[in-house]
Formats: sequence, structure tokens, C-alpha cells
Amino acid sequence: MSAALRLARPEDLERLVGLVAAFHAEEGITQDADQTRNALAPLLEGIPFGCIYLIGPGRAPLGYVILTFGWSVEFGGMDGFVDEIYIRPAVRGRGIASEVLLDLPKALASAGLTALHLEVDRTNETAQKLYLRTGFKPRDRYMLMSKTL
Repeated sequence: MSAALRLARPEDLERLVGLVAAFHAEEGITQDADQTRNALAPLLEGIPFGCIYLIGPGRAPLGYVILTFGWSVEFGGMDGFVDEIYIRPAVRGRGIASEVLLDLPKALASAGLTALHLEVDRTNETAQKLYLRTGFKPRDRYMLMSKTL
């Protein structure tokens, strides 16, 4: 199974809305379809703050990964955040997410990113093992804190 990545485009919006809805349902994230469309559309139209890759075949993607970009003095420049990564349940366990999380950082580094971050549920041991296996490490002294504006 190939984890070939293709940069998502505006015509992929409805396909992505369905995938994101499936991921959000699995994770217990509440968001209506209009909110989802409004959050995804700028990323598909080339906003410089992030991008979305479809994983696998374009007509029937196996999943997606959403990246957002920022700047870090600590990490010495532009950094990225894996905002969401989702693989359809029927194809999980085949190494697709591992392949994405091993190959994508190499491409991002060659484009100038200095670090890639992600967030994981403290109780999701399966995801934690995946992230550790692909080179992500917990930052023991830090925790992600958020404030909705």
C-alpha cells in the first residue's frame, strides 16, 4: 500500500469534508460542516499558513494530513504542526501513517522547516507508539495549552 501524497486542491473540498467528519466523529470533536468547509477552504486555495495532503489515490484517498506553519525562535526558524492526520479505519495497520510521518518531514526539511510538532491524546497509546516510532518525542517539561478566541 502506497502512502503517495498529493497536495489537495479546491476541487477536493467535499471529499475532505467527509474525511474530516469521519476523523472528528472518531475523536469526539464537534464541528458542523460549514465550520469545517470554512477552515479547510483557505488551505486548499493556497493560504501560506498551511496545506493539506491527500494520502493515496486522488479519487479515493486513504486519508489526509493537515499541516500548519509558524515560526519558532527556539527551533531556529519556520516550524510546522501536524494539525490532523487521518487514515481510514479499513486500511490502518498497513504502515501508511508511518510512511507519511517518515517521508513528509524529509520533504519539509528540504523546504526550510526546522521542526515538526504534533499533539496526541494522553490516553491514545497506539498513536503515541506510532509517533515515537517515526521520530517524534514528548517534551517532558512542556504541555500544549490552548485558548479559544
